Amino acid sequence: MTVFIDPAQRIGTISPKLHGQFIEYLGTCINEGIWVGEDSPIPNTKGYRNDVLDALKQLKPPVLRWPGGCYADMYHWRDGIGPREERPVTFNENFGTFEREDNQFGTDEFLQLCEMIGAEPWININMLSGTIQEMKDWMEYCNRAEDTTLSRLRAANGHSEPYNVKYWGIGNEVWSGGGTMTPQTYMDEYRRFASAMPKFTQSVFETSPMYAIASGPDSNKPRESVKWTEDVFTALSEYRQPPIHGYDMHFYNWNVSDPADTPTEFTREGWNRVISGCLELEDLIVEQAALVDSSIQRVPEPEGPLDSKLTHVDLVLGEWGNWHYSAFSAQPALKQQVTMRDAITTALTLDLLQRHCDVLTMACNAQTVNVLNSLILTEGEDMVITPNYDVFMMYQAHRGARALSIPRQDKETGVYTFASEKDGVITVDLVNASMDAATDVELLFASPVDVVSVRRLEADDPHSCNTPESPDAVRSYQVDAPAETGASHTLSLPAASVTVLTARVL
Repeated sequence: MTVFIDPAQRIGTISPKLHGQFIEYLGTCINEGIWVGEDSPIPNTKGYRNDVLDALKQLKPPVLRWPGGCYADMYHWRDGIGPREERPVTFNENFGTFEREDNQFGTDEFLQLCEMIGAEPWININMLSGTIQEMKDWMEYCNRAEDTTLSRLRAANGHSEPYNVKYWGIGNEVWSGGGTMTPQTYMDEYRRFASAMPKFTQSVFETSPMYAIASGPDSNKPRESVKWTEDVFTALSEYRQPPIHGYDMHFYNWNVSDPADTPTEFTREGWNRVISGCLELEDLIVEQAALVDSSIQRVPEPEGPLDSKLTHVDLVLGEWGNWHYSAFSAQPALKQQVTMRDAITTALTLDLLQRHCDVLTMACNAQTVNVLNSLILTEGEDMVITPNYDVFMMYQAHRGARALSIPRQDKETGVYTFASEKDGVITVDLVNASMDAATDVELLFASPVDVVSVRRLEADDPHSCNTPESPDAVRSYQVDAPAETGASHTLSLPAASVTVLTARVL
């Protein structure tokens, strides 16, 4: 196999926000996973457990989505502010959690976490059981700089300066748990909520920094997702358009056809099923991007010179990841282990997101801690980093780089490839998705390069995972880089491995 890499063949610039993360009140994702409280015997900083906080600081997620997900549509933000001993106790039935919620981790805790780890916050409002006024007050609390009752309340709670939250989701999965709406009923509600968003400007001619995100389709339903997007944009193009900047599609790699297949016990057939399943997302992104673009073209011209016309909507992916059958009955809710099968699909998914950076601007892995496609797992005082975390760390060099046009896969060996270039450095991803067959690959660059490093993630057994007893069973490591300088470099790729090579153009 020979992969030709020419840094002049560019697709577009990779938004760092394609490496985003998602946390929700599910199981122990937030409570016990991120937040333990200041009185916990688990070492913590102001209530955030130190081991997870340190890992997130190294990860540097560009965007962090919260409080849901489905939980957002039952969440009332005032329950989570002010003195913690005075916050109401509620009950969480979200996706089988079935636990009381003490609301100790709320708006200020989330936004201060974002500040500590360098993430830009994405907040989903409560559209189902909340009100427009509740949304307006939440945005005012987070962002108002002027002296108002809500900005004073924020200051009294410890943050005098505005948080300047830009990204606001208006509804979540409204086709299901977010209201079981039709596109028409959703757009009727969306128009009201989006039109009421505070602009935080000083002039009617000034562009608002707020970024409204609409609920896109359930991309696991191929026919419904097409019809949903068509109908949403048909309703949107009727008369004047409300603010809309992002369109949020969701996709899970469902592994639910075989109850005997678990996160750590699977056959070669199960391995291949999950690998091929994650790749379905690529065609769905292309399809949705084309639908959005063609729909925008049908928006009528405004009659007046002061009327605006909708000319562009970003496509975003608010939730993605592997969902294995056993997660439905897991306790804590939706907790599942992570092996090289999940790491391979995480790498393949990130590569396809990056490859379509010309149409996709933001994406969030579901979820960061203790839920589904986790990067971090905690159990009491113990914490382990999963192989998914290693993949995100290995891929950090792609953030802000220019995606290069190279083949997605070599048909002969089955190796999946991706490359980007930034400041004269080319980063190449090589994913050998075969469960048991090693192979060689030749990289042929358009001009001579000096290979700077080669980093690899693999396991002696593809069923292996990291546990408190064996926290580094699956861990990335540095491989000796080819010593020679030149245009051609050959690498041997172990079975079930992710390899990232960086080379400087001479």
